[in-house]
Amino acid sequence: GGPGASGLASADPYAEAMHESVLENFDIVFFDQRGVGQSAELQCIDAAAAYYQADWNTDTPEQRAEFIEAARTFADDCRAEMNADAVLPYMGTSQAIEDLEAFWRAIADEQMWLYGESYGTQFAQTYAAAYPEHLAGLILDGTVDLTLDSIEFYHQQTQAFSDVLIATLDACNADPLCAADFDGDARAFYDDFTDELETAPIIVDFPLPTGEIVPRPLTLSNFETVVSANLYSETGRAFLLRLMAAASFGDSLPLVREAYVDLALDPVTLEAVYDPTWSDAMFYAVECNDYGFSDATGEEGAQSFIDAGVQASAGIPYLSSIMFGDMPCLFWPGNPPSERPAPLIADGIPTMVLGATLDPATPVGNGEAVYGRLADGYLFTQEGGPHVIYGRGLDCPDDAVTDFLVDGQMPDERENSCEGGVADEYAPVSANHIDDFVDVLDMMWAVDTEIFYLPEYFNWDLESVTSVGCPFGGVLTFEATSIGESLVLDNCAFIDGFILTGTGEFDYNSGMFTMYVQASGAAEGNLTYTASEDNLALTVTGDYAGETIDLVG
Repeated sequence: GGPGASGLASADPYAEAMHESVLENFDIVFFDQRGVGQSAELQCIDAAAAYYQADWNTDTPEQRAEFIEAARTFADDCRAEMNADAVLPYMGTSQAIEDLEAFWRAIADEQMWLYGESYGTQFAQTYAAAYPEHLAGLILDGTVDLTLDSIEFYHQQTQAFSDVLIATLDACNADPLCAADFDGDARAFYDDFTDELETAPIIVDFPLPTGEIVPRPLTLSNFETVVSANLYSETGRAFLLRLMAAASFGDSLPLVREAYVDLALDPVTLEAVYDPTWSDAMFYAVECNDYGFSDATGEEGAQSFIDAGVQASAGIPYLSSIMFGDMPCLFWPGNPPSERPAPLIADGIPTMVLGATLDPATPVGNGEAVYGRLADGYLFTQEGGPHVIYGRGLDCPDDAVTDFLVDGQMPDERENSCEGGVADEYAPVSANHIDDFVDVLDMMWAVDTEIFYLPEYFNWDLESVTSVGCPFGGVLTFEATSIGESLVLDNCAFIDGFILTGTGEFDYNSGMFTMYVQASGAAEGNLTYTASEDNLALTVTGDYAGETIDLVG
């Protein structure tokens, strides 16, 4: 995926998602593409952090000039950070597939099955066109139509992101619990909120794990980063709605927290955080070699690219800045082809094309177009659904992929539909003052819920020891254990007037979450709270405000 994502980092979760018969019958090989991860990694995290926080608005000549300068600065700074100009012309997909070909020759097998997701479908199609005789089968998941030029593809992608956002907001409006958190209309809130951010950033009081409170801005650019980053899946969309719902109650802190996660910024220092599984440098190193963006280069080419993008995105109501993500390529030493690749026919290669109608990154029409040109193609389309649909635990399409790989069995029908949805179940935002709760169990359940949806925890890598400032003071620290996770609360308050100090543990084997805490603030007490993994069994025992507590929910 990506380009720029580590294939090796995907190995364990993908292997766990595959049917055991696939693991029994195949040697599964994951690899890092050249320039990524363990394959001579290239990175420019500081340049990327600055670029993604720039204003990408192109409404006025002044904004265009600022955006072009930001793209130019990124290209220059990223190249300086990498210090690898000599190899950049050799990072395109047409060159990278030769590494896979070298691997194929090394294993000396007759044929292999090739699975690619997202950008991986570009890689897989390019390899299939060059070395069709080496493939027994092809699976394209979240497919890119390589016959489209950059403007055509980004127009379709920008439209898809906007459509998925609208579907997400409409799904909220159709859910009474979600709609109630937006005064009945999530889309109206979104429009009003972006209008407010266009006028000026919203300043929030950001709690650091040091105990200090510092002012931090939520800009329109950072907000749109959060929105686009969370539209890829049903889980992300439900999480996004909850982040926005907090803002609808006047609390934009969760959005700022999430912005730092999505921008890979340390929330204390605001410095870029290194991610060994991803490289923005390689995204552009590949992209700027695979696509041409203008007959001109530099300033002239950038103006031409913006003009074409503005024209193409006219009428798209939301997230139009996505149209210009590849702007740095106008200042990058790429070696793009003069014309787009020929349509892939893949004669003699049975090919499964997987997609979802609410895939924002690789619009479903891309996959349909690729499928329509294949000599032996099979199409699986999930209604709603995420970006990339295989391996998410659903019988459709997973069973068909397993049958294809293990038994060579093709679907009865060429075109197949899978059930899906827009967003996961919505969890309403908890009240934040002690006077708004019925009892102690209600408060402990709210703390449990808010910890789960805390952006730093929700996106946690399940490895790093992480400390965050709690919303109303204090510190929460979480880390991995041999059986699950542990928490430490140090005067931590998710509810104003309900301060907790103690520990918690999540046992993966039993599925039980337990907290042992001392309460202070409006009242004092000692409490033990338990919750089953499905949250159907909740208990709190101990004492609080001079009373014995023994509650079950």
